[in-house]
Amino acid sequence: MRVVGQNDKSHRNGSVVERGRRGYRAAGRSRVRGGIAVLAVAAIASGCAPAGDGGSEAGRPTASRQPLKAPPPAATAAPDTGAANTKSPHAKGPHTKGPQPKKFQSPRAAHAARVAAARRWRLASVPLAPPPPPARKPAITTRDGFEVDGHEELGLPPVFTTVPTKQKVVFLTIDDGAEKDPAFLRMMSDLQVPYTAFLSDYLIKEDYGYFKRMQANGVVLNNHTLHHPYLPALSYPRQRREICGMQQVIEERYGKRPLLFRPPFGNYDRNTLRAAKYCGIEYVPLWNEEVFVDHWDYREWDRRIRPGDIVLTHFRGREDWKGTMPDMIRRFLNKVTAEGYAVARLEDYL
Repeated sequence: MRVVGQNDKSHRNGSVVERGRRGYRAAGRSRVRGGIAVLAVAAIASGCAPAGDGGSEAGRPTASRQPLKAPPPAATAAPDTGAANTKSPHAKGPHTKGPQPKKFQSPRAAHAARVAAARRWRLASVPLAPPPPPARKPAITTRDGFEVDGHEELGLPPVFTTVPTKQKVVFLTIDDGAEKDPAFLRMMSDLQVPYTAFLSDYLIKEDYGYFKRMQANGVVLNNHTLHHPYLPALSYPRQRREICGMQQVIEERYGKRPLLFRPPFGNYDRNTLRAAKYCGIEYVPLWNEEVFVDHWDYREWDRRIRPGDIVLTHFRGREDWKGTMPDMIRRFLNKVTAEGYAVARLEDYL
């Protein structure tokens, strides 16, 4: 089977399974370690990245897509509990509205508040305000080399790393839900920086309320499976349980059934995308860059940010990184702002 995958460098101190067995902070906060499969295409030297197809031909990695070694399925696959609901979804609510700007009596007051927030969070400069969402949404298609057999014929969700736009915007996405730092929520609300979350139930269930507060600030909560398994190692029914089960959790806990899904480690095959479509998923955004607390990783050979790029990071703290989530956000904002980019809301372009 042809698998499209990426390397995950975001979790450096042990696998999710090992951390789960030992107990992570006694509540199940786990990290995912990555060196995952690319038997076909696409590799970014980055965190939880693109995934695969369900064909049979072997992929040919290009110069900017390095081949990676697949882990043994038994070490990464989640147990098949059979508990998740796999019924096809019916209701697909609209995207949650984005963060609402704080109201001030004058533009001068609003600017002063932004300056004060940037100073409070020790940013090098005030983050740029994003342009209004486009009246006509760009056409989203699967990136070349990320297709699976029958992708178009089956009407499978597009897999993409960049949104086609000429606007100097990037999109921040954050995966899994392991770290639940209240300071991060305060920082993002204070600075009015939009982002999109992709969540796994086994990591968020210890504190669903944290992500409810996140949602109240306008963040859309999306699907990253129930247990964060290496999906190509699972059968179609088990992949469907992982994806549809997380759809159900988010709908029941947060009232919205996600339209976006990111496969764990970025690895997928045709069955993954078939299951995602069955569960109501319309888009599979991956990423072009990944930001950590102490460095950036890039997909492209020239290591440059481009308009419309999706940036990945993870919910991580000092136990996993050399700093906190606010430290990571500071690094992210300082770079994109210095290069003239604003942070926009991904759902506004889909």
